Amino acid sequence: MEKKEIVRFSHVTKQYPGTLANDDVSLSVRRGEVFALVGENGAGKSTLMNLLYGMQPVTMGEIFIDGEKIGPQHCPEKAMEMGVSMVHQHFKLVPSFTVAQNILLGHEPRKGLSYDFQAARDAVRKLSETYGLYVNPDDVTGELSVGLQQRVEILKALRTGAKVLILDEPTAVLTPQETDELFRVIRRIVEEQGMTVILITHHMDEAAKAQRVVVLDKGKVAADGTPKEVFSQVELLHDIGLAAPETVELCWELNQEGFDLPLDKLDPKECAQALYDMVMA
Repeated sequence: MEKKEIVRFSHVTKQYPGTLANDDVSLSVRRGEVFALVGENGAGKSTLMNLLYGMQPVTMGEIFIDGEKIGPQHCPEKAMEMGVSMVHQHFKLVPSFTVAQNILLGHEPRKGLSYDFQAARDAVRKLSETYGLYVNPDDVTGELSVGLQQRVEILKALRTGAKVLILDEPTAVLTPQETDELFRVIRRIVEEQGMTVILITHHMDEAAKAQRVVVLDKGKVAADGTPKEVFSQVELLHDIGLAAPETVELCWELNQEGFDLPLDKLDPKECAQALYDMVMA
């Protein structure tokens, strides 16, 4: 059964003076999926998500959130009311506040939650335990590692019952271990909360972990499908300045030397098996 649509962009264009950031973009995002938006710098990834989050107005076209069309006064506060949260590369946290204070900051009036500080501390502990986002509600946020600060931002989204969580280049400053932990958490909140997670990334190996990948090029949709469908289009990706995941690139390069390997082996074990089968054939 196909999942219900949660976000839809209909012929969306964003024009700046002298620059067309998004050009007639039409696509939908389904509820409860991990959706990766990839492309070179300047392809329009962050701009498109900023339009969804209300940080900038749409020039032309329409955006719908859970069936409701966003209005001309759309802004981050309205986006959060409609169930969209965004974690930017530079976190919107107050360094001198504790984790619990940051969780409380700015959200409760819109969601009908109280300013009960103890309730916020309890919520942090409960959500931390439920989703493996372990962080002490009494720690001062500015003293936490980047990975833990990111967890605070995700906890804020969970606390307010967000339907859509946008993560802008979420692994840019994370260690490999923190990156693995982040994707474990993403899978868990999608499975248990039904939340939709949108990843803005230029790391193809990370995008390959999504359920759906959309490639933007010069503001337009260049490819849209499952990771295997998109990343098997190696020549297309090369033409717009991108590379496929390493496993696919390896098989593609061998094919240029006369081999006949499949280009949909995203998992290293699957790739190794394909290479083994080729050698043993």
